Amino acid sequence: MQSINQKIQITFPKDIELYIKREDLLHPIISGNKFRKLKYNIHNATSLGYSTLLTFGGAFSNHILAVAGAGAEFGFKTIGVIRGEEIGNKIHENPTLSKAKEFGMQFYFVDRTSYRIKEDPVFIENLHKKFGNFYLIPEGGTNELAIKGCEEIITADDKDFFTHITCAIGTGGTFSGLINSSINKQQLIGFSSLKGAFLSEVIRNFVSKTNWNVNDEYHFGGYGKVTDELIFFLNSFYNQTNIQLDPVYTGKMVFGVLDMIKKDYFQPNSKILMIHTGGLQGIKGMNFVLKNKNKEILKYDEIFINK
Repeated sequence: MQSINQKIQITFPKDIELYIKREDLLHPIISGNKFRKLKYNIHNATSLGYSTLLTFGGAFSNHILAVAGAGAEFGFKTIGVIRGEEIGNKIHENPTLSKAKEFGMQFYFVDRTSYRIKEDPVFIENLHKKFGNFYLIPEGGTNELAIKGCEEIITADDKDFFTHITCAIGTGGTFSGLINSSINKQQLIGFSSLKGAFLSEVIRNFVSKTNWNVNDEYHFGGYGKVTDELIFFLNSFYNQTNIQLDPVYTGKMVFGVLDMIKKDYFQPNSKILMIHTGGLQGIKGMNFVLKNKNKEILKYDEIFINK
């Protein structure tokens, strides 16, 4: 499978053209930016002779499922350090963890206080004592090798054609890769899925270019949070385009781009490329939460997780 640039068939003012790069089509399990982030980490783990991958994530983490799927595909044992001890006896209720378990991932559930110090050397050493030798991949997958992989999202044709490139931001790795591979005349906008204006400082650690900014106006309450307005938008967008968007990352970014077009942010004849970073497995988890709150759910559903 491969990603494609799909034009959004909506009429926009000022001859603006809008496209979406379908990174969600890269792989049925390790889709989108997770495929890009893991590519060189898997190569590195293999070359160094590791047989086990260990990483961190929450109950509905795209990254956790991607690492589990990569382990199954490339012959690694996988360990997921999961935030929240109370989840341990509810795996059967969680579509993300259930699928990761099918792929052979072993879980280690820790309380939220312990999870906050997961990068502490003492915490890591205790993990080694418990599980032995492993290749450590950080939460969300962002490291130098991940950014190298994400630099490959943008092609030479993309650099020649698009004036703007937009992307959702979680840990900042994907956006950093896009910045590094962009050309100076392009403007890049990252849409934070987290509450709080701190991601710019994180991204500056990985980039030297200045043709970018972080927009933190469309987080809809913060990471993993949604509103009725966002859910209505995602259902409407799917009905209009037949494109599924996840509600945690890409959906918020697309909402933001379309709202900024309405607010006259972009210059005439702008050609905008939105990066679809995958994450569709999270739809089931979000619908599980929404149903429990008697809220409107996403009317489309991701398919592979039932396979």
